[in-house]
Amino acid sequence: MSMESDVIVDRRRLRRKLTFWRVASALIVIGAVIAVGAYATPWGGKLTGASAIQRVSINGLIRSDQKRVEALERLGKSSAPAVIVHINSPGGTTAGSEELYDALTRLKAKKPMVVVVEGLGASGGYIAALASDHIVAQQTALVGSIGVLFQYPNFTELLKTVGVQMEAMKSSPLKAAPNGYEPTSPEARAAIDALVKDSFDWFRGLVRDRRGMDDAQLEKVADGRVFTGRQAVNLKLIDQLGDEKVAIAWLVAEKKVAPDLPVRDFKLSPRFTDLTFLRTAASVAFDALGLNSIARQVEQTGFVGAADRLGLNGMLALWQPAPSN
Repeated sequence: MSMESDVIVDRRRLRRKLTFWRVASALIVIGAVIAVGAYATPWGGKLTGASAIQRVSINGLIRSDQKRVEALERLGKSSAPAVIVHINSPGGTTAGSEELYDALTRLKAKKPMVVVVEGLGASGGYIAALASDHIVAQQTALVGSIGVLFQYPNFTELLKTVGVQMEAMKSSPLKAAPNGYEPTSPEARAAIDALVKDSFDWFRGLVRDRRGMDDAQLEKVADGRVFTGRQAVNLKLIDQLGDEKVAIAWLVAEKKVAPDLPVRDFKLSPRFTDLTFLRTAASVAFDALGLNSIARQVEQTGFVGAADRLGLNGMLALWQPAPSN
């Protein structure tokens, strides 16, 4: 019996060691991929053809990104004849969206610019699109979600279940409120509500001024919902239905851009969570190490996945569709 116990203990030790080395090997492989990707990917903006229309892509969650701002400033100082901004984003933080809007507005002052909404230009993604004087969207693209939110998890009931109580000494009742470890007081809720309403007023004012809407038109679109491109063009949220070819035709007709110019990608600083090649490489690495479940998760959601959204701090301009069952 003692010998059998020793064998079981040895097997468990061996299994733990094997798991440790698998994880360690996976991390090493991922680190190598990141290093190669950082070396191979142009950072800070690279002009791939001075005599070509530059294509700028804004994908995924929008956060503050100084490297992206600096890249757009360099693009504005270049000899590029025009810029097409492709947006496919559900939004992100209000601060990051405002920063991107300001950077694109400065770029538009120096270069003819048009925005193309590919699949999604919602909330903060739509804020970025407002920087352009002309917005093109595909018929089935989703546009709008004019609104802001402030969200935080509350662990009060969970802490009660496990018997843990958080103690805090605060200089004033609203310091660090809400904190998620105690019920939100009416005063804290009112303070947060004031923040949300003020940011919402800013967003609404931006839409009203940039899209030339009156109050009645604004009320129709500023209830937080998204609209298809077909709906959005009738509601004045966008100017035209179509794709990049339609955007080029507008640049030629309205901005006198030469019709025979090629279009080249202008690379902004990439976020590693958005890099498809890195996600694929990591998935293959985990597969090779026998960690199939982790590989599938990385393949479907990236390294951060749903936690990437939870990592967004502060006021959000973000469209979050309800998860499917």
